[in-house]
Amino acid sequence: MNQTASKKKQSTVVRLFSQLKGQRIRLTAVAISIVIYCALSIYNPMFSAQVIDHLWLSIQAAWNDGTPFSITWTNMGWELTQLSLQYFFTWVFYYLQAYLMSNIAESLNLELRTQIAKKLNRLPLRFFDQNKAGEILSRITSDLDKISEVLQTGLLKMIVAIGTVIGSLVVMFYYSVILTCIFLVFVIISIIVTQIVAKKNLRYATERQETIGELTGVVEEYYQGRNVIKAFNHEEDSLGQVTKVAEKNRAANQKADFITNCVNPLIRLLTRLSHVVIAIIAGNAMLNGTMTVGVVQAFFQYINQTSEPLTEASFMINSLQSALASAKRTFELLDEEEEIADPENPVVLERAEGNIAFHHVSFGYKPDRLLMKDISFEAKPGQKIAVVGSTGAGKTTLVNLLMRFYEINSGKITVDGVNSAEMTRSGLRKNFGMVLQDTWLFSGTVAENIAYGKPDATREEIIAAAKAAKADYFIRLMPDDYDTVLDNEAAGLSAGQRQLLTIARVFLCNPPILILDEATSSVDTRTEVEIGKAMKELMSGRTSFVIAHRLSTIRDADTILFMEHGNIIEQGNHKELLEKGGAYAELYNSQFA
Repeated sequence: MNQTASKKKQSTVVRLFSQLKGQRIRLTAVAISIVIYCALSIYNPMFSAQVIDHLWLSIQAAWNDGTPFSITWTNMGWELTQLSLQYFFTWVFYYLQAYLMSNIAESLNLELRTQIAKKLNRLPLRFFDQNKAGEILSRITSDLDKISEVLQTGLLKMIVAIGTVIGSLVVMFYYSVILTCIFLVFVIISIIVTQIVAKKNLRYATERQETIGELTGVVEEYYQGRNVIKAFNHEEDSLGQVTKVAEKNRAANQKADFITNCVNPLIRLLTRLSHVVIAIIAGNAMLNGTMTVGVVQAFFQYINQTSEPLTEASFMINSLQSALASAKRTFELLDEEEEIADPENPVVLERAEGNIAFHHVSFGYKPDRLLMKDISFEAKPGQKIAVVGSTGAGKTTLVNLLMRFYEINSGKITVDGVNSAEMTRSGLRKNFGMVLQDTWLFSGTVAENIAYGKPDATREEIIAAAKAAKADYFIRLMPDDYDTVLDNEAAGLSAGQRQLLTIARVFLCNPPILILDEATSSVDTRTEVEIGKAMKELMSGRTSFVIAHRLSTIRDADTILFMEHGNIIEQGNHKELLEKGGAYAELYNSQFA
């Protein structure tokens, strides 16, 4: 089990760094900056030991000679200037590597976000049915921000620390083997503590990111359904659920933060104890003349250069563990099963005539649980096909298969005799215009929303489409009419007005095949009659699929498909189905009894 987890961790690390292939120049510059910075960091204390010893001897000589001590260019001036320049360039290369690394991290962040955006466009609707929007958003925002943050801080510190610590220890051994061994004893104790903590941290970090996703999903869901929550007096229940998930997130955060931060004070305590022991022994060495003042101060500089990274090692390692947890979740999203790829040599239908046929089609959201079995029917060009049945009968699923939002399990669906699987999805869908029961408008002007399916439409075409959809009159009453900016929920419009705008989209696209999924469910009867007239004109000469609960709107359909439990149990026109006296007749009579 541990080996499997270790392999997965290594795979995540390799994959994360493989994303940096395009940034070799910046990475090379960072590497050079790190090397120079580490070299200066190691050399500075050695040189400072020489400067201080020289300074100490000059002061003693002046004291013994009874002359005033002074610093000239030849006496200490050049050495102090050189030391100052070394510290200055140490600072320059530190900030250079930090700047470049932040650039690399944010570029990686952008690259992963771009990959995820493209991935989401290739994922089947099944994925979105099974995952909450908030959980997906947390992977695009929180997880990627965590990766970027750690690359800029934890990883950079870790690399610099390794170089600095190794170089410092080499010099420390050169100065005093005994003092360095004493220091390493305390270091080993610190490493053991850090390892114990790091093993637990990955689990807590993963739990934290998962609870963030869960919390984001719940908040997003309740925000969208706030009107329903208020209508049914469920404010307290929803608050309780949010509080429950928030408490779960708080507990996960508390454990992760505690395990990340609690170890630092203990490591610092061990470091301070090592300082005390080494100071006593080094002081005795100075008294015996085996170590100089300059060497002792340089040795303590090396201790600080070594102990500080080791003190921060637990934090850096734990941060890296947290980043790995986020990277793992990100790559899981990128590895989700995608839609079947479009054919390499697709059949192209520039404008379909509208002959649609289902040939023994079977479908299920899960392969072992079929919802539809052996569905067959044909819609000839220009016909109006009505799909009716009780809620959950499979009406919307039928048109989703027609649009290839889902892949069928067996059989085939043809458009003008061409198997839809032999076409690209975009090539297939450009022949369809779709109006859903659930309207969707994006942040933008009214004109931009209407022109969503035809971005190059002229203002005259947009207005004509709005008039056809009976939307022009209320658009003219808005503050800036067609240039009025809507928010993403079009809060200033009624449900019926929002639906009229989506209907106007279809008028503008002028597709050869129409799908109307309860397209007039949110408008009043009078408006429905007006839209019905326009729709009748729009549907003239076009194949149309109409999903409706109100049977009065589909009596003129050429074919009515009555669905039940995912299957078509009756089909025919209105008159034929009434004469048959079956399920359709029973439903129709119940509505008009």
